[in-house]
Amino acid sequence: MRIYKVGGAVRDRLLGKPVTDIDWVVVGATTEEMLAKGFRPVGADFPVFLHPKSGEEYALARTERKSGRGYGGFTFHASPEVTLEEDLIRRDLTINAMAEDDQQNLTDPYHGQRDLEARLLRHVSPAFAEDPLRVLRVARFAARYAALGFTVAPETLELMRQLSESGELEALTPERSWKEVSRALMEDQPQVFIEVLRACDALKVLMPEVDSLFGVPQPPAHHPEIDTGVHTLSVLQQAAIHKQPLTVRWACLLHDLGKGLTPEEEWPQHIAHEFKGLKLIKAVNERFKVPRDCQELAVLVGEYHTHGHRALELKPSTLLELLQSFDVYRRPQRFEEFIAACEMDARGRKGLEERNYPQADYLRGAATAARSVAVQPLLEKGFKGPELGEAIKRERLKALKAYKESTST
Repeated sequence: MRIYKVGGAVRDRLLGKPVTDIDWVVVGATTEEMLAKGFRPVGADFPVFLHPKSGEEYALARTERKSGRGYGGFTFHASPEVTLEEDLIRRDLTINAMAEDDQQNLTDPYHGQRDLEARLLRHVSPAFAEDPLRVLRVARFAARYAALGFTVAPETLELMRQLSESGELEALTPERSWKEVSRALMEDQPQVFIEVLRACDALKVLMPEVDSLFGVPQPPAHHPEIDTGVHTLSVLQQAAIHKQPLTVRWACLLHDLGKGLTPEEEWPQHIAHEFKGLKLIKAVNERFKVPRDCQELAVLVGEYHTHGHRALELKPSTLLELLQSFDVYRRPQRFEEFIAACEMDARGRKGLEERNYPQADYLRGAATAARSVAVQPLLEKGFKGPELGEAIKRERLKALKAYKESTST
């Protein structure tokens, strides 16, 4: 029995990055031997065990063979005869196909270290094209390591393009796809994830609504970058720079989908794109089975982001409707995330990345003013039921009028 550290832990150590998760592979062992040493089995499809003390995962060396469509369409074979090199060749990228023993002696049969130095994301073998999930994984690694100068090798991008055209991407489950998408959006340069998907024609398969934004012009007075797709990537980049949570990043990616529906004869104007885009945002949410908090914020940002930009001009009644739509009284955090998404949208424009966004503080102040209305005095006056609701609304409107007057003097 020989035990090796494999994959990301080896890659990140060689890159000088902190190592968090460690994967172990065990060569020359049987399931019975692992159980006898106190390891606990957890793998349903192939033999994976938890270490009796550390709880880390140890997998028996295995080979795999394509047996069906999609990410799960593989048959695995694990036995003591499977070599370390046979286990490593089934991995996606050369930089993830290295192993080291407890003395940090490196096993690198597919030249991962060379590709690390060349800053290349290259597939290990032609079997790469058997797993459609790898298209998303490579794009995610490109986003993670873009700051270090990594790019996708041309021959790997070509294999990704073949996968995109094969129909295999449609076989991915929403859960697996969303896991990769959500992880990629939380990388330091999530816009690179979208760029790579577009470069290999996967974006038009996975998110045609986002893909259709590229080449759609916007008024240069408001959008010096002009192209709606370029703007969307810039907004996403700003969200990463400002360390926004996943909910905000997802909303940033989808906020302008309605512009992809504008007829060419109306370009570069996009009248009512906020409302036109709602059905598209909902369709993408449904396709990936997106968590509810991300779904809700994306829809609200899509509908109301232009309200955010015009916040200082809004009538108190419109401002009240906006606050009601976000339920700022019970869900203040969601409104704060809306404000963040609006600010990222404003900053995601060429040459305007550093400009101030006074709308943010104005909207926060409006929410505070509306929340400051006390309900108890209205109850004491005998209001109840629907009448109480109307009375609260009147008082909040009064508070917003006073707030607007105080800020405009």
